[in-house]
Amino acid sequence: MCGRYRLSRRKEVLAEHFGADFADLDWQPRYNIAPTQSVPVIRRDDRGPTLRVSLMRWGLIPSWATDPAIGARTINARSETAASKPSFRGPLQKRRCLIPADSFYEWQRQAKRKQPFCFEVGDGGIFAFAGLWDRWRGPDGQAVETCTILTTTPNELLADVHDRMPVILAPEHHGRWLDPSMQDVASAVSLLKPFDSNLMKRYPVSTRVNLVANDDPECSSPVDLPRATATLFN
Repeated sequence: MCGRYRLSRRKEVLAEHFGADFADLDWQPRYNIAPTQSVPVIRRDDRGPTLRVSLMRWGLIPSWATDPAIGARTINARSETAASKPSFRGPLQKRRCLIPADSFYEWQRQAKRKQPFCFEVGDGGIFAFAGLWDRWRGPDGQAVETCTILTTTPNELLADVHDRMPVILAPEHHGRWLDPSMQDVASAVSLLKPFDSNLMKRYPVSTRVNLVANDDPECSSPVDLPRATATLFN
């Protein structure tokens, strides 16, 4: 699964990278983004090629849900089964999005503890998760937009840390993924592959990232593993 990630770039940098308008977005660099928090989401306007950016709550609440608490259980969607799940079937066909990031975290179980690792693309460059979004209205009529991150089988870099990884879309697939005219689910699912491990790196970070309240550059700063643990990776 993907339960924490980093987006440490200013919105001006993100706007240039994605060719989307971040001007009106209330966003500051984040280092420990957690479920249920508001995150930037990029989608395409079905009336043209314009890319829209807005904040959505992480944890998808289906439009038909009666209890918004379901969002706590839908922060991720398995790419292999999304097309058959009621929560994700409609969004996969019509409401796909990009969720910008520049790293994500996963935890490896080691005896009685879990060691967090930070995973980056290249040298910590910007990338995008494949996401889905939906709009839910509460009893008061207030609309809430929410999103989820799709996951897939891990590549070689992640396999010994976790049995899932978030789907990172190659830049050349962004346009196709966001194209609202592509409503063939099989075509959408064909893009949901493990990212090339040769284009990624990982390193251990401190357990500071375990606490949601910690949200600063130190969360993704490399640390030295204890000698006994470090030998496992040599």
